[in-house]
Amino acid sequence: MANQLLGRIYGLLRRFMFHVLSVGPLPNHISFIMDGNRRYARKKNLPEREGYRIGFFSLMSILKYCHELGIKHISLYAFSIDNFRRRPEEVQFLMDLMQEKIQGLLEDGSFAKRYGVRVYFVGNLKLLSEKLRATAHTAMEATAENTQIVVQVCVAYTAIDEIVHAVEGSCHEKWEKGTQVIGAKSESLNPVIKLSEIEKKMYMSVAPEPDILIRTSGETRLSNFILWQTQSCLLYSPAALWPELGLRHLVWAVLNFQRHYHYLEKIRKQS
Repeated sequence: MANQLLGRIYGLLRRFMFHVLSVGPLPNHISFIMDGNRRYARKKNLPEREGYRIGFFSLMSILKYCHELGIKHISLYAFSIDNFRRRPEEVQFLMDLMQEKIQGLLEDGSFAKRYGVRVYFVGNLKLLSEKLRATAHTAMEATAENTQIVVQVCVAYTAIDEIVHAVEGSCHEKWEKGTQVIGAKSESLNPVIKLSEIEKKMYMSVAPEPDILIRTSGETRLSNFILWQTQSCLLYSPAALWPELGLRHLVWAVLNFQRHYHYLEKIRKQS
């Protein structure tokens, strides 16, 4: 009874805090680099795998807070293409864990249904196993009607790969329109590729540019994540490891965003 009462009081205080925050401008899109799961496990003398599992529960809490605050878009750096270079057993565990959690999204009463979460899996998905790729597509189809919060899970992703993919796609589209044959002559269409054409081919074109990028563990590197989209984005690097990220870190990030809002908007309009 005491725990339930404390839980209700905490929930009321949290909602009151979010109500106060909503008086100011709120970010539309927050991105997360979920760094520090393995270090957390070592810090707590746990197997590395447990760090990832605990990190998943932290993710669920953060998504719940973002939903309550009214954040529309969330993007997550879940698995980099470079991560495939890790030990085979670690990569396989992460793929199996991802398969398990995606399947959980499809269950009745799941987090996605309860909070109206629409899920996109973005990246070079052909690098995933056929089974995982099929499960990801099923989850995207199953959540397509949800509108409360949109989550982009970046898996088998790097920003460089995204940019190359977008440029190649734009070039291919130009070449498809190709050469017009007029009589015996041929006329090439304008070969210039516009910036807007490249941006439409980006993996992350399903979301607006992020307002805040949070990377845990105190690291200040982007690690090849959404380099194209972060020119006017507020960066926040709390010392907390990903499983330690909590409500206070999210609130501080939003307050910092509100403090710099007019400056960030000025940069965005000039770009």
